[in-house]
Amino acid sequence: MQALVWDGVRLRLAVDAPTPTPVEGHAIVQVLLAGICSTDLQILHGYMGFRGVLGHEFVGRVVSGPPEIEGRRVVGEINFACRRCLDCAAGRTRHCPHRTVMGIVGADGAFAERIRVPVANLHVVPDDVDDESAVFVEPLAAAIEASVQTEGYAGGRTLVIGAGKLGLLVAQVLAMRGDRVDVACRSGRARDLVDRLGLSRVTVERPGTGYDLVVEATGDVSALPTALSAARPLGGVVLKSTVSTRHELDLAPLVVNELNLIGSRCGPFEPALAALRSGQIDVRALLDEMRPLSEGIEALESAGRPGALKILMKPGA
Repeated sequence: MQALVWDGVRLRLAVDAPTPTPVEGHAIVQVLLAGICSTDLQILHGYMGFRGVLGHEFVGRVVSGPPEIEGRRVVGEINFACRRCLDCAAGRTRHCPHRTVMGIVGADGAFAERIRVPVANLHVVPDDVDDESAVFVEPLAAAIEASVQTEGYAGGRTLVIGAGKLGLLVAQVLAMRGDRVDVACRSGRARDLVDRLGLSRVTVERPGTGYDLVVEATGDVSALPTALSAARPLGGVVLKSTVSTRHELDLAPLVVNELNLIGSRCGPFEPALAALRSGQIDVRALLDEMRPLSEGIEALESAGRPGALKILMKPGA
């Protein structure tokens, strides 16, 4: 089968990658669409030291698995937990110390024609959610997690730094709960998109101060000091970026202003599917282009350009 493989030095399209075989407790999923995430790009710069098939955002169809889901369209949570340890028993499967992570840590990902996923990680996609929307479930779930973690700031003034794919999902989710959301924009395209989504915008250079909540979603280490300075005393700062570069910053503002710094990663899939069904979140506005998997290297190059939004890949096209 075809798959995009990263060996730590070179990204290549393998045309004879091993097709995954059935394993107890897992399903084989034919990938219908896969989305390129900023984390995929960071892996190409050394993030997590990953080697293997990239990709963790997907919608697919089960070709081998339990009868109740065989033939169904599914999306999948990316953390493959052991489901035996104390963390798993406490419901913290996303933080299982023995986990592998699809396309990020120790498990092949979705930039392939077929993938093997634990059945427990799969969620059936409702018939009224199309493939182009369903492929956004994983990043939308991550955006919803930021809302879950910051309920104490709901309804306040919120700044989202980063008008990219994840930032605009987070901004929509927080606006949906009643926050007065500003989005820090750098380009004319970002400003137009923020306007289209009905959000307010500020400039990256002068985003303002006194925000109850600030979400950093740029994928750039230089944005965290800006986020800390934009939050009011006793405010919250959510760090969404996963980057290969180390942060170096003055933590005094965090202490002096008694800020709550919150790391935020993966989130719940069922609320994400519900938001897509209801039409509350506009994901179609974030689509840039779709390419066949055979053009995957070029697709990742396009995704790395400044201002790029969501680029999808279609295996078998």
